[in-house]
Amino acid sequence: MNSRYTYTLLTLLIALYFVPAQAQTKKPAKKATVKTEVKKTTAKPAVKKSAAKPANKKVTDNSLGDAAARSLQDTTKKGGGNNPNNPNNGGSLSEEIVVTTAYKPVLADAVKIRRNPDLEDKAPFKAPLTYAPLDKRQEQNSEIRQLDPMKRPAEQDSVLTNNIVKVGAGNLKTIFGEAYFGNGRDEALQFGGHLKHFSQSGSLQKQTESRDEAGVFGKSVIGDNNVSGRINYNRLGTYFYGFNQDAPSTAFVPAKQHFNTISGEVELAKNYKDVENDFTYAVKLKGYAFSNAYAARENNVVISGFLNQTVKQFYAGLSGSIDLASQKDSLYSLGNNIARVNPYIKFQGDNYKIEAGVNIVKEFGDFGKFYIFPAAKLEMQIVPKYVRLFVEAKGDVNRSSLRDFAMINPFLGQNINIKNSVDQLDIAAGLKGTIAPGLSFKATVFRNSVKNMPLIASNFLAEGNKFNVIYDDGKARVNGFNGELDFKATDDFNIFGRAEFRDYQLASEAEAWNLPKFTLTAGTAIHIDSKLTVTGSLLIRGDSYDRLEVINPSPAPGTPGTSFVKQNIKSFADLSGSVEYRINSKFSVFAQANNVLSASYQRWLYYPNYGFNIFGGVSYAF
Repeated sequence: MNSRYTYTLLTLLIALYFVPAQAQTKKPAKKATVKTEVKKTTAKPAVKKSAAKPANKKVTDNSLGDAAARSLQDTTKKGGGNNPNNPNNGGSLSEEIVVTTAYKPVLADAVKIRRNPDLEDKAPFKAPLTYAPLDKRQEQNSEIRQLDPMKRPAEQDSVLTNNIVKVGAGNLKTIFGEAYFGNGRDEALQFGGHLKHFSQSGSLQKQTESRDEAGVFGKSVIGDNNVSGRINYNRLGTYFYGFNQDAPSTAFVPAKQHFNTISGEVELAKNYKDVENDFTYAVKLKGYAFSNAYAARENNVVISGFLNQTVKQFYAGLSGSIDLASQKDSLYSLGNNIARVNPYIKFQGDNYKIEAGVNIVKEFGDFGKFYIFPAAKLEMQIVPKYVRLFVEAKGDVNRSSLRDFAMINPFLGQNINIKNSVDQLDIAAGLKGTIAPGLSFKATVFRNSVKNMPLIASNFLAEGNKFNVIYDDGKARVNGFNGELDFKATDDFNIFGRAEFRDYQLASEAEAWNLPKFTLTAGTAIHIDSKLTVTGSLLIRGDSYDRLEVINPSPAPGTPGTSFVKQNIKSFADLSGSVEYRINSKFSVFAQANNVLSASYQRWLYYPNYGFNIFGGVSYAF
């Protein structure tokens, strides 16, 4: 029983295994053709063949082997090595491939792709492109144009040295001291002070001079206005040491003289704003109290201010002042007051500036005259950006001041005559501008008409060795020329100079006493490096004359017992210089030399100046 079942199962397995091979010979099958191109040719269609074996033929091992052999022969019949169509055999390039079973590709594990796809959107961002064409006209000119102003970069904070002290000494018994104090960087509030002393002695008896100064100042910004003020004290001490060295006197004893001045001022002004149609104003109160070693006294108070309205290129304003002064000495006491009112209009454009107005002046007190003077000025650009032409006409009343006379000549005597001078008409015209980069100039020709011109002359016969103030009664004319040059090659090198030529045509006096006709002043400042600085100055003064009153030994009847002799004061040149070396941010050393040429000259008759003198010292900043 079991053997029967076993034979039956084996028969079924053999039948299932050999049926597919037998089906290839019983049923015709469509042959798939694959065209393979070796060169550019067209594949020929494959020829279909059907199986010629009968379907009912018994399947045996021999028949299966024969069928497999025939199948192998059919599949290589037209593509095998003996095929005449084989390219290697010189046949056709096309071949026919017979597929006997369905192709099932199998990939090895080594070539399978095991990377999951990246589903994240990573498209790069592309910014939209925008184009802004320049709306600028092409210029054909090749001229050098003025540079536009550049905003100043912000200043870096640094350690400020608001205070400095200098001390020094030298020959001629020179003693020097100077100190300045300040509160530091504060845009809304500034205050400080200074002290100064300088003294020296010459070779003559009591040829000494001392100067002392002290002062405080302050400035504050309050809203749209700023308030500033200062108080100063000045003292000048000297002796009347001058005498005729050709006829010295053994009984000569120089008298002592000194001048004290206490001054102060306070000002309220509107801050500047670069706006159209701006209204500006300012008011100032200043004054001083002056005295000398004798009985001379002078007190002065001045109140001044202005109002100005701007309308585009048009300006209209009013300025004025009240000058109140009391002057006294042992023989007089005067009230010398002046009031001024100056209405004006201005027109200003790119190439011109016009100012027109009048100056109305009224003297009151011991003097009581009334004047109206022109106050006009014109500026016009004749060479663009380089040269400007200006013309000016003006007039004013000049108050005679005891203090001003003493600062000009400290060897004045007592009871100085007081008389105000009048500039009836001052006319000036000239050119100013820039010749080359860094080189600026100003040239002026003028003609002044002056009434009661003050002159300083010797009064030795009456007061020993002192001077007096006299006046040229009538109208004097002063014609002249002023020339200025300023050459600033770099921030480290600057040289400047001014020359003055004057011709005096006086009404009653023979000469313009002690007024030179030619004066030249020049100077330079050179910063060799960040530590070393050199400065220099030069003064050249032409000849001048003084009148010396002498007694006539035997005057004729009806003639005065004295006469005046003209004395020549020769020209001179005074060269001075200084050098300063900065050791570090706090300490510096300096030296100053005066009258380097050691010229023996005199500014005033019988009063020679100091010879060569040099002093030096050290300064400390903190």
